[in-house]
Order: sequence, then structure tokens, then C-alpha cells
Amino acid sequence: MEYWDIYDKNKQRTGRTMEKDSFTLADDEYHLTVLGVIMRPDGRFLITKRVMTKAWAPGWWEVSGGAAQAGEESEEAVRREIKEETGLDVEGADGGYMFSYHRENPGEGDNYFVDIYRYVMDVSESDITLQTEETDGCKFATAEEIKELADEGIFLHYDSMKKVFQV
Repeated sequence: MEYWDIYDKNKQRTGRTMEKDSFTLADDEYHLTVLGVIMRPDGRFLITKRVMTKAWAPGWWEVSGGAAQAGEESEEAVRREIKEETGLDVEGADGGYMFSYHRENPGEGDNYFVDIYRYVMDVSESDITLQTEETDGCKFATAEEIKELADEGIFLHYDSMKKVFQV
């Protein structure tokens, strides 16, 4: 079973954990998620398509990410998620932490912080090994193409993270 750390409103660990996806947080408690954006030197961004078997947002486009596991630091989590979902190792890549945002869902037990990272790497589709349980394809898209997907309502978290696509 996977566990997540519980954070307070100041993004400090409380010393308590929760089971993955249990969503029983009090209104002033949070868990930590991470998003990792891969940008090529030509200004294109790696985006992946969610498998159709996902319970939430199947077939939508996104960047690599997920929840930080208990005891895991934010950057450790994003490196792990990128590696698991794309096979890419961002160790030594240019870039890093960009910014954070948070979501509060009163009464739902699912409040979270999101740390966003951007790494610059000269990669092609042949360098990518997709995690087939999570993803159903990928492509390198321009910031404009990503915005178009968001305008169609099929790109996750765009409004909260759009400034990461500004070069």
C-alpha cells in the first residue's frame, strides 16, 4: 500500500500519513503532488495522453506527474514520476522547480499542493518509453497547441500551470 504525507496549510509535514487516494483530509490538511514539464531546446513540450481506462479524464492530455510518496521530497517525486511515465531521466537536465499552487476542495477530503518543475532536454519520441498503464501516446507540442487542447477542454491543469509553457 502506498502512503502520502499529510501537510498543513503552510506546506509543512504534520508527521502523519494517509493511504493513497483515501481522501479523508480535514479542510486544513493537504497532500503533495508534482508535475514535471519536459521542454526541448526548440520550445516544444512533451505531453502524454491518458489511457481510456482512467476513471478521471480518460483520453485527456497532460504532463507527467503524480503524488509524492510518504517521506519523499518534491523533486525526488517529480523525477520518479517522469521516469516511470516516460522513461526519461531528468537528473542533470537544465531547469528545475518553477512554482507551486494549491487546491482546496472543502468537505471532499482532497486538498493538495502542486509543485511544478520544468526541465530542458534535447529528446525525441524515440527516447521515450511510455508507461502503458498510464499513457496512450505522446507528442511534442508547442505552447499554442497545448492552449488549443486546453480550449477544447482536454488538457489537465492548464489554467493553474499555463505560465510554465511561457518561454
